[in-house]
Amino acid sequence: MINEMGLLGRTLVEEKINIARKIHELRLSEIPDDQRQLIPSQIEDEIIRMRANFIGLFGEFLAKPEKRETAYDQIEKWAKETSEYVYKLGVPLDEALKDTSLYRTFIHEVIENTVITHDMSVKSLLATCKIIDPLLDHAVYCFSLTFVNFYTVNLDNAKRAFIELSVPIVSISDDIAILPLIGDIDTERALMLMDNTTKEVGRLKISYLILDLSGVAIVDTMVAQHIFNLSSTLKLLGVQTIITGVRPEVAQTAVSLGLDFSDQMTKGTLKQALVELKFNRD
Repeated sequence: MINEMGLLGRTLVEEKINIARKIHELRLSEIPDDQRQLIPSQIEDEIIRMRANFIGLFGEFLAKPEKRETAYDQIEKWAKETSEYVYKLGVPLDEALKDTSLYRTFIHEVIENTVITHDMSVKSLLATCKIIDPLLDHAVYCFSLTFVNFYTVNLDNAKRAFIELSVPIVSISDDIAILPLIGDIDTERALMLMDNTTKEVGRLKISYLILDLSGVAIVDTMVAQHIFNLSSTLKLLGVQTIITGVRPEVAQTAVSLGLDFSDQMTKGTLKQALVELKFNRD
């Protein structure tokens, strides 16, 4: 009597390249010819290899019972590595997940044909499905989770880089610099402003920093407090802050918060601040 589960597993391993190529061709058929020609052959070969390895894992789990103990770990490892590769290729998650139904279809097709050819029992077929289907579901879960994590990390990095670029300190002399703020300032950007500014003034060794708010239309409660704290922090570092371009609504927010700017130098425009500094230094 043959080992039915073992035969099914070995057959799946033998057919893994054929299945991988069928899936690959079907997916490529969905891509316009002009775009398909742009895909390097090395990438196609790597994708086919990854697909074949994935299918081969299921064959090993069926053929070698001892492999099933680490099946979920191996599936998770494959899913994470593949997800990273697919993400870096720029393939959207919904497109990548279309492979799932194709894997399930072709793997089951090979198994069903083998069962029929060798007149195997229904029990073997059901037992095989009980092993394969949960692992396929786990692969989809791990793949999606890893993909979303890469997306989130890259989005956060891009956002952080944008925020850093949006708080540039421009040195205009040996001891004077300008920090022009443009656009809305939320709490996250305000915190970045505090961190970057204190580092930059130390690096530039300036004595005066003009904080120009003429490009800022809205400042909420938390942001107003952060601006006040920034001025106080810079004062402790020996840097005099001059705030310019404060809009009426921003001024009203500061007053309603009870923030004391009596010791804070303010000017209506950037030009006025520069004239004041020049006059005091002359």
